[in-house]
Amino acid sequence: MVENKFARFMRNTGPARFLVPLGIVLIVFGFLTRGFDTENFAETVGKVTAVETHTELTDGRQEEQYDATVVFTANGRQYETVFANLLNEVKVGEDIKVLYDPADPDRNSNTKVSKLFSPALMGVGALAIVLGVFLMVKATKKSKALDQQAPAASRADFSGFKTAPGVTEYYVRYDGKTLRPGYVMEDADRNVIYEGTMEKNALVGARHFEFTNHVTGTVQPHEVGHTATQTFNDEYFSAKSSFRFDGKNIWDVLHENGLRLETDILSKFPNLVYNLSKNGQPMARFETSSIYVHEDEAEEHRVKVPIGRYYYRVWTNTDDFDSLFLTIFRADRRGITRSRKFKERIAACRSGSFYFMLNLCRCRS
Repeated sequence: MVENKFARFMRNTGPARFLVPLGIVLIVFGFLTRGFDTENFAETVGKVTAVETHTELTDGRQEEQYDATVVFTANGRQYETVFANLLNEVKVGEDIKVLYDPADPDRNSNTKVSKLFSPALMGVGALAIVLGVFLMVKATKKSKALDQQAPAASRADFSGFKTAPGVTEYYVRYDGKTLRPGYVMEDADRNVIYEGTMEKNALVGARHFEFTNHVTGTVQPHEVGHTATQTFNDEYFSAKSSFRFDGKNIWDVLHENGLRLETDILSKFPNLVYNLSKNGQPMARFETSSIYVHEDEAEEHRVKVPIGRYYYRVWTNTDDFDSLFLTIFRADRRGITRSRKFKERIAACRSGSFYFMLNLCRCRS
């Protein structure tokens, strides 16, 4: 696979990509409104002569707005104006406040606007652009440093990896049938190799897990935070899902150990296929499956849509089960796959949506 650097750049610079366009919009709007402050306008009372009502969709709900035709007197003459999109209901015959320019009463409003409004908008816009550029540069430097520290999984050659000498298959399943839900890794004979069980649940704060390596006999307690997913501009490739692991971002923990993860959701739809590399070398490939491992091709066992907690078939050439298990643990706890929008995009993909094919195809760390 060829690494999609553009997708990674878009994902890692989400806030910056939002701030820069926002700053430009604020500056332009501030420039256009710079001459329309009403601070020195005269005030009078006008009379509503006509009202038109229309409905607008605001924050997902219908909201009635009013366009009021108003007449008022200024400098001994009568003027007519329209105040559009009023939120408060007005009726014909009611009095309404009118602010107007004494030198040109056709310049009028019903809202007081400070002369500092436009400069403030442009100032905030400039600040947003500076901050956005700073974040973009920071994200670019971090991405380059990460590539030097732990080369991307797409640079490793995974062709024929499953059947390569020294590669062993394992099985990871979610165990939610006990009072201590967690994950279990088994070998081909269903012997437990590794497991992570939840010792203490928490609605707020970290959950307490216990990771047990049955090969080495070591038991390690860990604190696992709740999964948080950030999305920007409603684009899948700008979605970033993470959680805290022993107080650190899970991605930082993996990257510090030279681990990089690549996902190509369309490579074997509806299964998710992950390639895991360590220091630029292939380490493992794991794929989502059903609870009926090795029987996924049977119609009654076939995975329909990759939503929820998964079962995995794992091929690896390492006995570093701590790193392998932690990576699979992270992959299964991603919040994005449980979101409503993700389900909608899965449905779109099944119907052949071009947008889905374009934006959902790859996700990398």
